[in-house]
Amino acid sequence: MEKYVSYLRVSTAKQGARGLGIEAQRAAVAACVGDGTLVAEYVEVESGRRDDRPQLRAALRHARAAGGVLICAKLDRMGRRASRVLTLLDDAKVPVIFADNPQANALTLGVLAVVAEEEARAISARTKAGLAAARARGTRLGNPNGAAALRRHEREHGNTAGVEGCRRAADDFAAGLHFAVERAVSDGITTASGIADRLNAQNFPSRRGGRWHAASVQRLLRRLDVALTA
Repeated sequence: MEKYVSYLRVSTAKQGARGLGIEAQRAAVAACVGDGTLVAEYVEVESGRRDDRPQLRAALRHARAAGGVLICAKLDRMGRRASRVLTLLDDAKVPVIFADNPQANALTLGVLAVVAEEEARAISARTKAGLAAARARGTRLGNPNGAAALRRHEREHGNTAGVEGCRRAADDFAAGLHFAVERAVSDGITTASGIADRLNAQNFPSRRGGRWHAASVQRLLRRLDVALTA
């Protein structure tokens, strides 16, 4: 009986929009596993553009150790950069299949990886167009005090490795949600509470794993240097 290790990723760029939430991925994997045994499940919340995937690395290690197969719901759950995805598949040293196309060969996967990367570019272009439309409606973006506040923090707390590491982690987390803020603004949502409602509705966890509130959104906006003025 075949053993499987599943890797599920919430795409912050497309969560919910095309049925790619965790539950939908889990159902697709279960249907593909069939009479096999799912020995472990790894879940990651990360943008498809980011290469740092600790849960994916752990899933691959587990699959190798178990002598099993790594299974994902769809190719783009592994990433949006074709070169990165193809390198990962080549280096995996473990069979990898995708529930939406379990019979795909190396050539097919290569084509699909390139298509996924092009789709990511299209999403970015649409987001930028929506942000431009928001500016045309009179929404001002950009917070001139953002960088100054960061410099004040460094002066007060010092530029130690620990502080710098925390700052980078917070910046990375905020950057992963920049597109969601832009999209909310492009849809005419110009208050912190409104953006909090949108993030919660789309199941984006806050940095501490909880729900978003107006205050936490305001901190996010400051880190992104985004000011909302309807």
